[in-house]
Amino acid sequence: MLRLCKKLLPTGVTLASLAAPISAMAEDAAAKPAYGLPDTAYVATCALFVMLMMLPGLALFYGGMSRSKNVLSILTQVFAGACLVIFLWTAVGYTLTFSEGPFQSVIGGLDKIFLRGVTPDNNVGVLPEYLYYFFMALFAAITPPIIVGSFAERMRFAAVLVFLGVWFLIDYVHGAYGLGRRLGC
Repeated sequence: MLRLCKKLLPTGVTLASLAAPISAMAEDAAAKPAYGLPDTAYVATCALFVMLMMLPGLALFYGGMSRSKNVLSILTQVFAGACLVIFLWTAVGYTLTFSEGPFQSVIGGLDKIFLRGVTPDNNVGVLPEYLYYFFMALFAAITPPIIVGSFAERMRFAAVLVFLGVWFLIDYVHGAYGLGRRLGC
């Protein structure tokens, strides 16, 4: 019996030392936020559809409705407007819409300016916060090109960009903040 114990003791120590990292990995896995894989895949697919179909679709639709000499201008206005709004959303729009601030009844704070403090470990519900930011940025970016159709062929390019930037900061961000607060986001 003693011989058997002497033979099994090194084996037991070896198995215990192998099991320790496995339990540590299980603790690390439990510490990470749990994302809902079906929800994440669905939102990523929807964001992909918005990015790849809606923006070019709007640009080509408005370009087709304008005179042939203004088609390139309309396409440029739509894409440049979307790029401007995504930049503004990254810089201040996301934080003014989804963070706490001193003027809580009117607008959010500046805690997440330029996505400061947003990490891969953060989540919003069951979604990674970066995906949530991207999804909301694409819907913010699709709104100004809809406006471009109303003044197609009537404004200069610089005036369009100034108008879209001011409109985004004054109207869209405040509206998204108010709607988010009502829905509890």
